[in-house]
Formats: sequence, C-alpha cells, structure tokens
Amino acid sequence: MAADNYLILEHLLIALAAGGVIGFERSFHGRPAGFRTHTLVCVASSALMLVTIYQGQWYPDAFAGRVVLDPTRMAQGIMTGIGFLGAGVIFKEGLTVRGLTTAASIWVTAAIGILAGIGFYFPLAVTTLLTVLTLSVFRWIEIKMPGEFYAQLQVRFPREAVMPEDEFRKFLADHRFSVANLSYFYSVDAKSFEYKMVIRTREAANARRLQESLRTTVAVQEFRMSPAGD
Repeated sequence: MAADNYLILEHLLIALAAGGVIGFERSFHGRPAGFRTHTLVCVASSALMLVTIYQGQWYPDAFAGRVVLDPTRMAQGIMTGIGFLGAGVIFKEGLTVRGLTTAASIWVTAAIGILAGIGFYFPLAVTTLLTVLTLSVFRWIEIKMPGEFYAQLQVRFPREAVMPEDEFRKFLADHRFSVANLSYFYSVDAKSFEYKMVIRTREAANARRLQESLRTTVAVQEFRMSPAGD
C-alpha cells in the first residue's frame, strides 16, 4: 500500500509539473488559459485516471467476478455535467477572457469529490493540497514570472487630422509596443477614422506610459485599451 501511495504521489506531481510547464508557455504569450488553468486541468485529469488504474483498491468486487457494473461511468457523467457548470463562469469581453481558472478549479473540485465518494483518501489529500498550492502560491509565481502583455487598442482621430499608419506604428514602437494585427474603421456621419488593433509588449508597465501619451496627444479624439488575460 505504501508503494502504491508513492506511485500515486509521483503521478500527481508529474502532472503538476507538466501542466505548469505548458501553462507557463501559454502565460508567457499572454493567452487567457495560462499557468494555473493548465496546471489544474492536468492534475484533475491525473487524479481521475488514478480512479481507473487503482480500481481494485477501492472497488475490489469489480475484480472478484461478483459485480458486472462499471462505476467509472458515474465519474464520466459527473465530469460531463461539471463541464456545463464550468462554462457558465467563463465570459469574454474583447480579448479578455474571465473565469477560466475558476472553471478549472470547479472541475478539479469535482474530481476531488469523486475521490471522496469512492474513499480514495490519499490521492484526495494530495490533489487537494496541490490544488490549493496552484491557486495560491502559483498566483504569486504567475505575477512574478516574465511574459508578454497583450491588449486590444482602439484609437479614434478626427477625419481631417488622422495620424498616418506608418507614423502611428512608430508612435507605438517608441513605447515598446508591436502590432499583432490592425484594422480600420471610417465613419462619414461621425467624421472620424479609427484604428483597431492588438498590441503586445514585454513589460506591462509600458501600457501606462502609452495611455498617458495617447491622453496628451491633441489629435486623439478617443481611445480604449483592454488588456487580455484571465
């Protein structure tokens, strides 16, 4: 039994590390589903696989030839239902996606509930500890680790005082931003011209300096900057 516990711990820790590595890469590139979300999903998946691998420990009748039922189907049904619940806490506004980590935490909590229901208490304790670790300590790591900052930027100019595109790109480059994509909007009725784009930088502090420059630029009629993230 002790040997099995070491293997269970090994599986869960490897899942924690693997999910964290993938999540780090996603967070570095400013994607909504990042460090903690990938880690939680990977740990939850590992915990659920343990239910099947060690079925003989918590459900010995399944291997004694006395029962034909497959109890893992109940776990599948639970996780399917929890998927709908998790989807309800996710919402999107522009490039910003909120609630992904909350949805992942709901999913891993369902996995913990399944472990409790079958009496598989050691992986339950380890999974709970790793989940709390991911949601608390990993939040601090996520804030400290380097990454690209993405934001959606809309800038409106009067029709007669539009900043040329090359000049506007240089203006952004001077603030250490690059343009991921750029679109245009022109309105005769409003007599305005608008740039709409996704911008990125290596330092989030550059966003504050950019908005201060836009605010003091006379030609700018209106602007909106919406950071991407969870």
